[in-house]
Amino acid sequence: MKFLRTLLLGGAAVAFMAIPAQAQTELVGAVQFGEDHAFTKTLREFERLAGECSGGSLTFDLHLNSELGLEKDYFENMSQGIAVDYAIVAPSHMSTFSRKAPLMDMPFLFRDLDHWNAAIDQGALEPIAQDVMDQANVRLLGYAGGGTRQLIVNRPITTMEELEGLPMRVMGAPIQTRIFEAISAAPSVIAYSEVYNAIQTGVIDAAENEAAGIEQMKFYEVGPHIVKTAHAITVRPLAFSNATFERLSEAEQQCLVEAGAAAGALGREIESSQDSEKLQALESQGLLTTHEFADRDKLLELAAPVKAAYAEELGATDVFENIQAIK
Repeated sequence: MKFLRTLLLGGAAVAFMAIPAQAQTELVGAVQFGEDHAFTKTLREFERLAGECSGGSLTFDLHLNSELGLEKDYFENMSQGIAVDYAIVAPSHMSTFSRKAPLMDMPFLFRDLDHWNAAIDQGALEPIAQDVMDQANVRLLGYAGGGTRQLIVNRPITTMEELEGLPMRVMGAPIQTRIFEAISAAPSVIAYSEVYNAIQTGVIDAAENEAAGIEQMKFYEVGPHIVKTAHAITVRPLAFSNATFERLSEAEQQCLVEAGAAAGALGREIESSQDSEKLQALESQGLLTTHEFADRDKLLELAAPVKAAYAEELGATDVFENIQAIK
């Protein structure tokens, strides 16, 4: 009996050991910010949803505060299938691989927040996502963003006449200079870190940014008048290395696709609501004054031919026209 009991116990132990434990795959993410930033919150939601959907087979290790470099580095690593598996990346950092990607950052691409949301929800950006996939081997699983960029000026500007010849800082992308020249301003490229001093010393009278940047860099101290041109609404894709994606099971892949879309939607809600809240808070503290721009329809009219020409240069006329046609 003792021998039989030992044999049975031994057999049970062997049988138990033969049942494989659930395999786990750890995915590495990266973000330039801390836990409070909208991007990080978006990525945490992505992790939560994908982890729950996969039944715990997918685990996540998100590196904060630029620990793994900057967005440009993340995207290059994802393209090569090394170091980083998922991150939120500005379209400009995809331009080395995809000519079409910068279209997502073009000024006046979206008429307003409703148009921006509709374009994303109706899949208007999917041809760009496919181009990024084809050229960079990186999947765009969802779209965060939602910061609305406005003019930061040292005096009130509300009409085309007041805007004409306004010396202002723009980002280095050529389309930025072309657009602001078209709407009659006088743009020049200045390093972001020099904007505050450039306005303070009179080198320029204006710049442009979204609420988070205005708050962080204290631009309101030198440019306390925020002119609501709403000339750009940011699109910030949630990117994922396709090399990693293809190593996963079909079920896990589907979990990532669904989690990316849902997390992106949450990210857009967070950032777009935070944007207006930040401006309102700064205004209520007496740190800045917001002004409606009376001639915004004229801005859209002047920018239209420049946008169309740029889209043609990128080989993305069809994408651009589809976005513009969305009501």
